[in-house]
Amino acid sequence: RMPASVTAPDRRQRASAAFSLSCLSLVFSITAFSSSYWCEGTRKVAKPFCKGQSKGGHCISFNSPEANNSNAVQYIWETGDDKFVDRKFHAGIWYSCEEVTNEGEKCRSFISLTPATDRGVLWLSIVAELLYIILLLMGVILMSVEMCYYSTVIGGLKINAFSAVVTVLAG
Repeated sequence: RMPASVTAPDRRQRASAAFSLSCLSLVFSITAFSSSYWCEGTRKVAKPFCKGQSKGGHCISFNSPEANNSNAVQYIWETGDDKFVDRKFHAGIWYSCEEVTNEGEKCRSFISLTPATDRGVLWLSIVAELLYIILLLMGVILMSVEMCYYSTVIGGLKINAFSAVVTVLAG
């Protein structure tokens, strides 16, 4: 026995739900691709030596009056975690940014951070991300065509199947 056919409003609701979820996925993927906040946190870095008269918690001061003399022995009384400072950072595919004491935030591009031998892999991942976004966009366009312009049930199902294949290929 054949099941009862699905009514047009039910098909339209399912198509609009799939369309809205695909649009949301497309927006999130474009945002992630263009953002430098893929990863953020703090990193423990050794404190630099204090220069001049600066006496702060962000540097290690010498106990020698000849601090600028490179021949003088420098004793550091700080031990353990006192020798380190936590720096905030955030990184994405395009930029990696780190908080620098007294300078604010310092950002570097992915080209300057990536060794020359690994740049091919980085470019391959960028091309893969672009291909992912293009395939998602094709799926969204096909779903919008299905929602707005299909005239027969079979035509809508064909477009729906093709947009499903394109969306799966994107994943």
